[in-house]
Amino acid sequence: MLVRKWFRKPKQFGSEQPHTAQQDPLSADFNENLQILRSIYEDCSDVVFRPFLIGGNQKAALVYIGGLSNLEEMDRSVLTPLMESSAADLNSLSAIFEKKVSAPKVKEVKTFADCIGQISIGNPVLLIEQENRGLSLGLSKWEKRAIEEPSAEPVLRGPRDGFTETLDVNTSLIRRRIRSPQLKMLSMKVGRYTQTRVVIAYIEGIADKTLLEEVKNRLQRIDMDGVLETGYIEEMIEDNPLSPFPQVLNTERPDIAVSNLLEGRVVILLDGTPFALVVPITLYSLLQAADDSYQRFTIGTAIRWLRYFFLTLSLLLPSIYVAVITYHHEMVPTTLLISMARSREEIPFPALIEALIMEITFEALREAGVRLPKQVGAAVSIVGTLVIGQAAVSAGIISAPMVMVVALTGIASFTIPRYAVGISLRLLRFPMISLAGTLGLLGIMLGIITIVVHLCTLRSFGVPYLTPMAPMKGREMKDVLMRAPWWMLNTRPHLTGEGNKYRQAPDQKPGPFRGDEQ
Repeated sequence: MLVRKWFRKPKQFGSEQPHTAQQDPLSADFNENLQILRSIYEDCSDVVFRPFLIGGNQKAALVYIGGLSNLEEMDRSVLTPLMESSAADLNSLSAIFEKKVSAPKVKEVKTFADCIGQISIGNPVLLIEQENRGLSLGLSKWEKRAIEEPSAEPVLRGPRDGFTETLDVNTSLIRRRIRSPQLKMLSMKVGRYTQTRVVIAYIEGIADKTLLEEVKNRLQRIDMDGVLETGYIEEMIEDNPLSPFPQVLNTERPDIAVSNLLEGRVVILLDGTPFALVVPITLYSLLQAADDSYQRFTIGTAIRWLRYFFLTLSLLLPSIYVAVITYHHEMVPTTLLISMARSREEIPFPALIEALIMEITFEALREAGVRLPKQVGAAVSIVGTLVIGQAAVSAGIISAPMVMVVALTGIASFTIPRYAVGISLRLLRFPMISLAGTLGLLGIMLGIITIVVHLCTLRSFGVPYLTPMAPMKGREMKDVLMRAPWWMLNTRPHLTGEGNKYRQAPDQKPGPFRGDEQ
């Protein structure tokens, strides 16, 4: 019996069907329509049924959700005009729509499913006696967060606005920057119960049609109870979900989303979250910050090289220290080696255990600083690091050079602009330290080779993860190892914007004006 219980075939997801009447069309029987809607919204105290008479004799009702609809506008543009009108003027639904209802957005609904969809997003539905259709009124209104600068993606120079949790606001921020009608936004819903709205944004003529179809297919495959944040979608549409490296870019900045749209990529917006997803992406696009494009190209190139250097340090510095201290003393100058040996003379742990203790402690302090309230989070992380580090050195548990190595590694990881990449390197740091403590520099080389081979096999919606380095695309390298001036960046990336290759006219290099150029 126990074996049969554990190996019983699992219940098929979605076997419990929703209310069967939801797929039925509205009927001409007004009372029947209201009865079915009341049965669908049974035990829903926030759903309001407001019956009234049009012209004093024709029955009608407004169905809406309290807190999601604009009650003042509903009374002014719907209830008052209809109740005070004469019956002779309103002999059909079309007459009501054309003469009396002044709501900004009005559309017909013909099924109960259409009614439920409109009511759930805050649009009241108007049902009228002897009509087998209703009107959805665009009178939704709910509390919105003000547009603010994203705290996780600050810039020294550039726009200060960021996405919010309201989808319509986010689409307007993109439309405000791209005014061309070639900016297309496709809408769909995901989640059986949440029915969360998703918008796929792309620029027609720049984005590849195959990429667009692939994005739509992967989103349509999602069949789950609910989608509350773009992290749900990100894990469901990745090419390699077991990789520690992110294959989808998430951002709160509209300017970053727009710049990727102009390169032929696709942006996915989700209602209820300020984070937008960008696909496809490469490793190098994850290592670029908005400041790189807004500063002068010489400064952007220098900062980019500095970022690459510290990225390498954040991954390899603790493991190199452990390998040198444990196996390769001949690589250290004699004076420095004597100083390091003196500092480790009374340390009871080998360098491997010492590094793991410090790294785990540092990660715990960093996580505590993130989870605590802002008023005390920074103080706890800074004071905790100073106090624990000094106490550990004084107690002879950890050597001073190891504290310096871990602190420098932590600072180096802060230079990575994307949190998803930074946390991936933080996780990989532990197996690299273990390899260094067991095999020395040979273990570090094996770890590097494994990571590089893995990166070469990754794809983001079919685009190689290390493009344009592997495979090599020479004309695209000017925005990878350096940030070329804008008058040189005249082509779009090969695998995303090949349909519309050139982004600007030729010969844009600035210089003194010459009369013969007129």
